[in-house]
Amino acid sequence: MAHIAHKAIHPAASYFHQPLPNAIKVQTVNRRWGCQTPTRSGELGETDKRTKEDIICHNCSGVGHLQRNYPCPRRSKQQTMHQLPHHSMRLCQQSQTQWSLALRLSRMRPLCPHVKKTVYNISSESVPTHLQTPAGEVGNYIVTYCREGEIVHQTMDLRPDVQNSRQNSEETKSENMKTSANTKTRMQSFLEDLGLKQNYTEKLSLSSILQIDEKIIIDEPARCNSDLPWYFLKKLMMVNVTARNVKWTSVCESNCDVTSEITELDFDDLFDSSNSGDINPLDLITALFLCSDGFVQQEMSLKMSMCQFSVPLLLPNCDTPQCTLMLWAMRDIVKKYRPQSLSESKGFMEDRIVLSELPMISFVRLGECSLSKSEILNKLLSNSQQYHDTFVHRNMECGESPRRISNGLTEITWYLPCGNKNMDVFSEPVAVANLRGDIASFETQYSFLCQTSAAVFVFFDKLESDFKLLNNQHHKAQIFLVGNYESKQINLDVLKKVATNLSLNKKNIIIKTKDKNNADFVKKLKETVSDVVENTRMKMGIEQMAEIAHELGILVDEKSTECQTAKDNADNITVKIQDIPKYKEAELPLQGQLWKELTNLEKEEFRLRKVGSQNIETNKSDLQIQKEKLWDKQNSYDMSDAMTCFINAISSPGIERCYFLKWMRMNLDNLSREKLSGLREQYKKKCNNSENKEEIKDIDRQLSNSSLGTEHFFREMGQIYEASLSLPETNQSRQQLQHLPKLCAGLMLDGFPLELVDGDASNIPLRWVSDVLSQLNELVSPKNKILVVTVLGVQSTGKSTLLNTMFGVQFAVSSGRCTRGAFMLLLKINDDIKKVLNCDFVVIIDTEGLKSPELAQLDDSHEHDNELATLVVGLSDITIINVAMENSTEMNDILQIVVHAFLRMKEVGKKPKCQFVHQNVSDVSAHEKNLRDRKLLLQQLNEMTQAAAKMEKKVDYKSFTDVMEYNPDTGNWYIPGLWNGNPPMAPVNAGYSEAVYELKKNIIQLLGNCESSANNVMEFTEWMKSLWNAVKHENFIFSFRNSLVADAYMRLCTEFNKWEWEFKKDMYTWVTRAETRISNFGTVAAKSIKSDIGKLLTCLKTEASTLLAEWETKLLKNLTDYFKQTEGHVYLVEGYREEFSNSAKSIRREMENSVFNQLTAAAEIKQGMREVEQIKENHTKEMVKAVCALIDECRKKKVQMTEEELDKEFDKMWNETVRKLSVSKLKPTDVFTCVSHYLRQNLSHKGSHACELLSKKSLKACGLKPFKYTAEGYYNQAKHKISKWLNLPDHTMMVQKLADSILDACKQFVTEKMERKTNYHDTYIQEIVLMIDERLENNQDLGTDIKFEVSLKLHICGFAARNFQQMHEDFLQCQKKAEEFTNQCLKPAVEDFINCSLGPDIIGEMLTLQQFSTRMWFQYSLLQDLLENDTFENYLSYISSYEDYVKKQILDQILSHFSDGSKMSDFEDQHIQSCINSITDGVNEAKLISDNLKTFVKDICRKLGEKLVISQDALGAFMILNKADQEQFAYWLTVSVKDMAQTLREEFKKSNIEKKLNHLRVKPQNELFTKLIGCGKQCPFCTAPCEAGGKAHTVHWASLHRPEGLGRYRWHKSRQLVTDICSSLVISNARFCCNDTNNKWHPYKQYEKIFPDWKIAPDISLHASDYWKYVMAKFNSNFAQKYSAQPAEIPPTWKDITKEQASASLKESFNIK
Repeated sequence: MAHIAHKAIHPAASYFHQPLPNAIKVQTVNRRWGCQTPTRSGELGETDKRTKEDIICHNCSGVGHLQRNYPCPRRSKQQTMHQLPHHSMRLCQQSQTQWSLALRLSRMRPLCPHVKKTVYNISSESVPTHLQTPAGEVGNYIVTYCREGEIVHQTMDLRPDVQNSRQNSEETKSENMKTSANTKTRMQSFLEDLGLKQNYTEKLSLSSILQIDEKIIIDEPARCNSDLPWYFLKKLMMVNVTARNVKWTSVCESNCDVTSEITELDFDDLFDSSNSGDINPLDLITALFLCSDGFVQQEMSLKMSMCQFSVPLLLPNCDTPQCTLMLWAMRDIVKKYRPQSLSESKGFMEDRIVLSELPMISFVRLGECSLSKSEILNKLLSNSQQYHDTFVHRNMECGESPRRISNGLTEITWYLPCGNKNMDVFSEPVAVANLRGDIASFETQYSFLCQTSAAVFVFFDKLESDFKLLNNQHHKAQIFLVGNYESKQINLDVLKKVATNLSLNKKNIIIKTKDKNNADFVKKLKETVSDVVENTRMKMGIEQMAEIAHELGILVDEKSTECQTAKDNADNITVKIQDIPKYKEAELPLQGQLWKELTNLEKEEFRLRKVGSQNIETNKSDLQIQKEKLWDKQNSYDMSDAMTCFINAISSPGIERCYFLKWMRMNLDNLSREKLSGLREQYKKKCNNSENKEEIKDIDRQLSNSSLGTEHFFREMGQIYEASLSLPETNQSRQQLQHLPKLCAGLMLDGFPLELVDGDASNIPLRWVSDVLSQLNELVSPKNKILVVTVLGVQSTGKSTLLNTMFGVQFAVSSGRCTRGAFMLLLKINDDIKKVLNCDFVVIIDTEGLKSPELAQLDDSHEHDNELATLVVGLSDITIINVAMENSTEMNDILQIVVHAFLRMKEVGKKPKCQFVHQNVSDVSAHEKNLRDRKLLLQQLNEMTQAAAKMEKKVDYKSFTDVMEYNPDTGNWYIPGLWNGNPPMAPVNAGYSEAVYELKKNIIQLLGNCESSANNVMEFTEWMKSLWNAVKHENFIFSFRNSLVADAYMRLCTEFNKWEWEFKKDMYTWVTRAETRISNFGTVAAKSIKSDIGKLLTCLKTEASTLLAEWETKLLKNLTDYFKQTEGHVYLVEGYREEFSNSAKSIRREMENSVFNQLTAAAEIKQGMREVEQIKENHTKEMVKAVCALIDECRKKKVQMTEEELDKEFDKMWNETVRKLSVSKLKPTDVFTCVSHYLRQNLSHKGSHACELLSKKSLKACGLKPFKYTAEGYYNQAKHKISKWLNLPDHTMMVQKLADSILDACKQFVTEKMERKTNYHDTYIQEIVLMIDERLENNQDLGTDIKFEVSLKLHICGFAARNFQQMHEDFLQCQKKAEEFTNQCLKPAVEDFINCSLGPDIIGEMLTLQQFSTRMWFQYSLLQDLLENDTFENYLSYISSYEDYVKKQILDQILSHFSDGSKMSDFEDQHIQSCINSITDGVNEAKLISDNLKTFVKDICRKLGEKLVISQDALGAFMILNKADQEQFAYWLTVSVKDMAQTLREEFKKSNIEKKLNHLRVKPQNELFTKLIGCGKQCPFCTAPCEAGGKAHTVHWASLHRPEGLGRYRWHKSRQLVTDICSSLVISNARFCCNDTNNKWHPYKQYEKIFPDWKIAPDISLHASDYWKYVMAKFNSNFAQKYSAQPAEIPPTWKDITKEQASASLKESFNIK
C-alpha cells in the first residue's frame, strides 16, 4: 500500500522549470492575490517555500495563482480533459527525480474560465493514502502521479470507501514512489477562497465591519474572490439592494477580445456556458453567517430584512450534518403592518418578528425540479406593481453558479399586508420559508419545516414510489405537491399512489401544464396559499420553534452560555416592570424630579431670572445650598435592586455584557412599544385640535415618562455617580463608584452610544460625561484624535435612518422610542485612511426631539431645541441638516434654530461645515430642477441670519455666507425616498442607498479637508463643557468662555510677544550702533565718509525705515504663518488676527517715531558740540605750540633745571598762553521758550479756549507745586467733599488718580534723560506731550475737559523744562581730564557699551519666565503671589494702587531673579569679552597698516567706531606730546586692556543690582511694565485690569472680576460694602447708575451701550470668583474700616471657601493646567 503524508497542501508550490519558447510570453500581474490561499508557517517544506506570484493564461489572459510564472500550454484537440486538463500544472522537484501527487478537487473554483482545477503541493513523505472524505463532501477526487512533468498514472473516482492502489508498471518498478496528499473540506476550501479562513474561528465583529476605511473614498469593484465578502458587507450595511450582485471583475474579461483577434480562432469554448468561476450569493451569505459573531449576524439579518432579502432560518454547515436555528440573528427585526381588520382605523401592528405568531408556509424540493422554486416564490410574494427578488434564484446574476456550501440552507421571509385590498397579495401576515437542496439529503430541515409550518409545498419533477419521506406521522403541516408537467417526468400512477397514501385531495396537487403560463400558475399558487393562511390555526413564533429544533437535534444560536446568562440577567430586571412610570420612580429615582430640579437650579444660577430684590450673590449662595440639599437627598437613596443588577451585568466579561445590553434593549423596547402605542393614538387625535393644549402637554409628559430604554439605566448610573461626587473623597460610597466612568468608556469602544444630552431634563450631567470621556481618552491614548459628524432635523424626517444607512450603526428608529436629546457613538478609523483624515475615530452624534412647529409653543421645547442645536453644531466638524422642502413652516423652524447655532459658532471661533440634505427627491434631474428651490433656501437662510444676528446683537451679519462658507450647489444633497414602493413590503430604494453613499464619501472628503486639526478626546470634552455652560446663559455669544479658546489666545499672545521682543531688541541694538556712529562722526573713530552730519542722519533714517519695514513684514508674515498651522486650534482665535495685525503696524509706528527722535536728538547734540570741539582743538594747538617753545628754550639754556624751576617756568608759560587765547562760550538755549513753543503747537488744534488758558499762565511758574485737580462748580465741589468724607470714589478722585499716574510716568522719563547727562533736545518734550495725549485718549471715559488737559500739560512741561534747562547748562560747563588711553578712553567706552546692552539682556531673560510671557500669566502670578502671602496690606495695595503695585512687583521680581548675581555676571562677562575681542582685533589690524603711534591709535579707534564711543577729550589729551614706541605701546595696551577687563569685573561684582539698574540706558522694569500693563484700562465696575493681548485691541476684558465692595462700592442706605460681582450682575436684572449714565439707572444686561469697548462675560464656572470671595470674606472688616464703611453681608457659602479652593478657582479662571 502506498503511503501519503498527512501534510498541509498549498496550490502549486513547485513546478518543473524548462526553457520557454519565444511564442509564449510570460506576463506577471501584480495584484493582491495573497488573500486567496493563506499560508501558515510550516505549511511547506524548506525546498517548497517560494515567493508567490501570479500567472497569466495565454489563451485568455486570465490570472491564475502559482508560486512562479509558468506558461499555460494550449490544449490540443486530441487531448481529453481526463488526459491533460487545460491549464493543469505538472509538478516535480527541479534537477531531481521525485514523484509528486497532484490532487485536484473536481469542484474547486479556478481563477479564470479556462482553469478547471487547482493544483496542490505535494511533499515526499510516506503515509497511507486512504482519503477520508469529510462529511457532506460529494465531489470526486483525481489523483495523478507524475515524474519530471510526465503523467505516469492517474486514478479517478477515488471514493471514501476505496483504498488507493497503484498499478505496477515499468516506470514505477525502477523506483519506490513516496507520495503525500492532504484533502480539504469544501468549507475550508471555500472559506480559503473567500479569504475568510481565519474568521471561521476568529469571528467577524461589528467594530471591524463598521470601521471607516479607504474603500469608502475609493469606489472600486471587487477584483477577486476575497474582495466579495467585504463588497457584500459594505453594501449590506448601507442597505443597498444590489448587495447580492457578487460578481467580480478581472483583467481576463477586459483582455479576452484583444487576445482573440491575434490568436487562432477557436470555437470550442463558444458554447461553453461554464460559470464555475462565479460565487453563488447564497454561498457567500452562508459563509459570512458562519464567520460572524452573533451581533454581526443580527445586524446582517436586520439589514437583509430591510432590503426584503430572505434571511437564514436554518444555517447549515456543509462539513457536518448539523444546522442551526438563527433565532438570535432575527431577534432585532421589528416589523410594522396593517392587517385588514385595522384598515379603516388606519392603525397598525408593530412587533418583534420572532415573537409574532404567524402561519408559516414552506417550500421545498424533492429530487430534481425544472421549475425555479425561488423565482416562483418571488412572483408569489409580489403584486403586479411591485416585483422584488426576495429569494436568490437561477435567473439572477450568479444565481446559476453551483452552490458549494449553502445546500441545506433554509431561508425565511415575511409577507406583511398594508391594509389595501387592491395591493395586498395576502390579507393577513404570513411567513414564507424556502429550503435549498433536495429534502432527501436534508431530512432534518424538512422535518423541522413540517412541524412548524401551516403548509409545505413540495416541488418535484419525478416522484418515486417510495414516499416514506413525505409520509411522517409527526408532521403537522398540510402537504401540497407542485409539479411541472412539461418536464415529462411525472408518472400519473405514482402521483395518485402518493396522493392516496398522503390523503391528499385535488386541491393539494398543483401541476403546471402546457396551457398554463407562469402568471396563471403563480395565481393558482397564491389562491392556495391564501386559503391556507386564512383558514389555518397553525401559527407559531420563531421563538416557539426553538423547542422543536431542540427535539430534532438542531442547534439554536442563542443557546450559548454567555447569551443565556445575559438573558437571565436582563429578564431579572425587566420581568418586574409592570407600570413604567411607577417603576422609574421606584427603581430609577435619581433621574426623575430630583434631576429636573437640579437642572432648573443650575440654569437659574446662570440666568438669575428670579432674583427679585435679593442680593445676587446671596441668591446664588442660596441656590448652591439648595443644590447641596438635593445632592444629599440623592445620596440618601440606596442603590435599587435593578441598578445593582444592571451594573453587575455590564461589569461582566466583554461578550456577555454586549449580549446583556442587547437583551435589555429588546426587552425594554417591547415593553415601551406596548405602552406607547395607545398614547400615540391619543396624541394624534388631540393634536388635530389646537384647543387641547393642556391635554397635549399631559400626553406629552406621559409619552416621556412611559419611554424606557437602556439609556435610562445609564442615566441613573450617571446621576448616582454625580451625586457621589458631593461626598467627601474618603467616603466609601464614593470610592465604590469610581469605576463607573471607565466601565461606560469601555462600552463606547464596543460600539454602544453614550447619552450626551438628557432630552427629558434638557441637561448634560457634565461631571459624569466628562469623566467617561476622560476614561475613554486613557483607554485609547495616544490614538485619541476625533472628528465629529452630527445630524440635525425635526422629528420623523429620517435623521437616524440616514446615519444608520451611512455608517451602518444602530441609532433608535423604531416608533417604540420617544427619547429626546443627543447620543454620541464612536467609529474607529482604519490605518489605511488615518493619514487622509488625521484622526483615530469619527464620532457620530444623533439628535432626537427637535419638535415640529405646531408644538413649539408647548413648555420650553423651542428653548430646548436651540440649546441642543447650539451644542451639537459647536461640537461638530460637519453638521448634516435634514430639511424638507415640502413643509415651509417646518423648514423655517429648523433653519432658524440651525442658523442661530452657526452664527454663535462663528462668533466664538468655531468653523463647522454644513451639508443640507433634502430627502424624498428622486428625479435624476433633481439638482437642476431644484435650482429655484436652492435659491429660495439661500434666501430663507439669509433672512434667518438677519433675524438671528438681531437677536444676538450682531447686526453686521446680513447673509448666511457671512456666517460660514456655503455654496448652494455643493452644499445641498438630494436623496430619493427610503422605500422603493409601498411599505411594509417595499425594499429600501437602491437610489437612496447610493445617494447616501455619495453623501458619505463627500463627508469623509470634507473631514479630510478640514483646515484645523482634529480635537483629541479631552479637547472635545473641554468644548462640550464650555458650550454647555454658555448655552445655559440666555446670551450665548456674550457668555461663551472656553479653555481651548483661552489656551489658543494665550499661545498667540506668547508667540506675538516673542516676535515683538525680537523686533524691539534688534532695534535697540541698531539704535545703539547708530548713536555710536553719530557720536564718533568727525573723529578718528568715524568710519563714515559723509562730510555732513545731516547726510549721515538722512542715511541712518533711511536705513532705519528699511529695517523697520522688514520687521513689520516679518511680523505680519509670522502672524500669517501662525494662522496657517493646523495644530494648536489657531482657528479659534481667527477673530483676533486683525487686532494683532494692527498691533504689529502700531508697534512699527511707535518704534519708528522713537528711533527717529533718538537719531535726530543725537545728531543735533553732536552738531552742537562741533563748536566746542573746534575751540578745544584750536586751544590745544596753541598749548602744544607754547609747550614746545618752552622746551626748546629750556634746552638752549644748557643748564640742568630743577623740578621746581621747571614747574615755575611751565606755570608762567601756561598763564600767559591762556590770557592770549580768546575763550568763546557757547550761547545757552532757552529751554522754556522751546517748550512753550511746542506746547502751543500741540494745543493749537484744541480750539481758542485752550490757547486762551495757555496764555494766562507763565510756564516758568508752573510745576513748582504738586498738581491738584479741583472740580468746577459749587455742587461738584460739595459732592466731592461728601464723597471724600464717606471715603467713596467719585469723578474728582478718579481724575486726580489719572493725573498722578501721568505725572509719575513723565517724571520718570525726565529722570532717565537727565541721568544720561547729554544735552537737551526738543524731541524730549515732544515725547512727553505725546505720552500725555495717549494717556488722556485711553481714559476718555472719565470725561475730562480741556481746562484739565491744559493745566496738566502746563504743570508737567513746566517741571520738565526746569529740569532740562539745568541739564543743558550742566552739559555746557562739563570738563574732563585724561590720564591714559586705556583708563580714560577705553574703559568709559566699555562701561557705556555694557550699560547700553544689559537692559535688553535683562528684559529678554525675564521674558523667558512664564509669568512674564503674557498679560494673563502675569495677572495670574500676581494674584497667586497675593494669595500665598495672604496679607490685607498687599491686597489693598493691589486694589487701590494697581500700577504702583505692579511696578514694585516687577522690580522685586527682577531683583529676586538676579539676586545671586550669577546671571548678571554672565551677561556682563559676555559684553566685556565682546569688547576685549573687538579691541584686540583692532590692535592686530592696526599693527599691519600703521607706521606711527598717532595713526596706530586712530586706526584702533576707527575699528571700534561702531561699537564704542571714545571720549575725544581724553583721546586728544592722550595724543599730545605722545612719542611712545608703537610696538611697545601695542604690547602694553594689550596687557592694560586685560587688566581693565578684570578691574571692570571686580567693580561690577561689588556693585549691587539696584545700582546697576539705575545706570542702564534701557530700564528693564519700565519696559516690562509697559509690556505687561497693556492698555491700562480697568473694569468700569470692579476695576479689574484689562488682559487683552496686542497693542491695538479694541475690546477690553478680564479673566477674573471681583466684588464691587473691594472697589469701595457700598449700599446707599446701610453703607455696607457690596458683595455683587459684575460678572454676575451683567446677567441679572439689576441696574447701575454713574456719571457715564448721566446719573440715570441703566440695566446691567445692557452695559455695552454705556461701555461698548468692554466685554464682561459671566464667570467661566460658578466657582470662578471664589478667589475674591475668599479675600472679601476673610478681610471684610479690614476693608470696611479702611473704606469707612460697614462690613458686607457675606453669603454663607463664601465663608466655607478655603485657601486651596481659592487657588483652584484662580487656575480655572486663567485656564492654568
